[in-house]
Amino acid sequence: MFGKRPQNNLKVESVPVSPPAQEPALKVVDAPSVTPDFEEPFEKFDETPAPVAAEPPREQTPDDFSSLEIDDESDAPFSAENSEKHSAAIDALFLKNEEVESKKREDAEPPNPAASPLPNAKDDALEVAKVGIFNALIDSVDLAELGKLDHETMRAEIGDIIGEIISVKNLVLSSAEQDLLIGDIINDIMGLGPLEPLLARDDIADIMVNTCEKVYIEVGGRVELTDIRFRDNAQLMNICQRIVSAVGRRIDEASPICDARLADGSRVNAIVPPLAIDGPILTIRKFKKEKLTLDSLVGFGSVSPQAAKVLEIASACRLNILISGGTGSGKTTLLNCLSRQIDVGERVITVEDAAELQLQQPHVVRLETRPPNLEGKGQVTQTDLVKNCLRMRPDRIILGEIRGAEALDMLQAMNTGHDGSMGTIHANNPREALTRLENMIAMGGFELPIKNMRSQIASAVNMVVQASRLRDGSRKITHITEIIGMEGDVVTLQDLYTFEYEGEDDSGKIIGSHRPSGLRPSFIEKAQYYGRERELLQAMEG
Repeated sequence: MFGKRPQNNLKVESVPVSPPAQEPALKVVDAPSVTPDFEEPFEKFDETPAPVAAEPPREQTPDDFSSLEIDDESDAPFSAENSEKHSAAIDALFLKNEEVESKKREDAEPPNPAASPLPNAKDDALEVAKVGIFNALIDSVDLAELGKLDHETMRAEIGDIIGEIISVKNLVLSSAEQDLLIGDIINDIMGLGPLEPLLARDDIADIMVNTCEKVYIEVGGRVELTDIRFRDNAQLMNICQRIVSAVGRRIDEASPICDARLADGSRVNAIVPPLAIDGPILTIRKFKKEKLTLDSLVGFGSVSPQAAKVLEIASACRLNILISGGTGSGKTTLLNCLSRQIDVGERVITVEDAAELQLQQPHVVRLETRPPNLEGKGQVTQTDLVKNCLRMRPDRIILGEIRGAEALDMLQAMNTGHDGSMGTIHANNPREALTRLENMIAMGGFELPIKNMRSQIASAVNMVVQASRLRDGSRKITHITEIIGMEGDVVTLQDLYTFEYEGEDDSGKIIGSHRPSGLRPSFIEKAQYYGRERELLQAMEG
């Protein structure tokens, strides 16, 4: 490991000394090019005995041996001080040797996927090699022709070219390092770079990228920091642009905020400088590959079987349902589950800012808003799309999220023969959801009397389902509430099922149960019309 130390070739030469100044004896002169391998000879010594000149102290590192003073045993008598200096030098060399050997052993050990479920951060040398190979690959291939190949063939071709580039550059890489490097470069070209391993995991609910340095994920309701990182903010910005351009949008300094989606329907939000001060911020809300149903929610403990049956009957009987909840509470997932009860013969039109609903019916029309162009023109809002829906002969209209003036148009659609329409809204409880609807109508510039506005809401919306994310990270349906009419100027609500907190177990998981109110549902007549009255009454017994 270490080169031979050229001590046997040292020659002591007599150097004339001028009387006024005396040079230190037996002192190793600092040579800036001295390395731990001792590949270069030491400077020549001065024979003239003199006290060692005092030098200003400096901080030593394990790699710096130029400041070690070693006395020559042939000229200096043995003493405890000399022994301590020799011991210190030997200890330093031994420690350095141990560090190098330990590093070799770590590089030789294959990674354990069970112990490290997330990919490890690349070291600087591998990153430099990857950048060089990536640039050489871009220069040597025709990306236009490469884009015409199917996915698997493209990966194989890129892998072969990268292997040739590694051979030409004479890079010394282990098999594991080469496979990792090829995979990373392919992901950079064809996918989302370092995020690809996270997107492949089905247990991750959210991916939160805070500039190129930090990537957080949510697993099981808990947020965790990963060791994934980007090469720099330019690479992260390139990936943001690749995502939004795939859905016909753009993100740059002139338009620094963008909502988009991935090919699998996962929701994406990106915000970049100058609004994001430290660098690009990317947030991805992932959906499970397996399509969830109400039975899946029962299995997760989000709702009881009886409460799930009430929701199933309400959707099948074409009730207008409003799903309320906070951010990350599972509103979109619940909307997808309820939509599975829609009959295959019905024409369903969805309206969203960024399309993320995953309806399973064959007759579904999906509409998506459009932001303004560079000149500030061409914007299409949800209000425009909801109005256009009424001319498209829909059986049901599903609004991904009600957040503005489209609230009034949605209520009017519900009141004009489009039974079974659904939507989501951000609110903390059913009563607050109705208040937010009132505020949104007012924000649209409609000056309606409060009583008329509330009467419109009470006649249009039949049920509010409240989804909540509890402090242990679990998601529960906490309220199934009916709107049964008006009493004066107040909208009257009636709870059918509520989640009651009972405590928590040793692991901190919240324990509770969904309990029926015992009240007779007001939509019992509609259930009877669809032949589901007996099932509804049995479900209400709990």
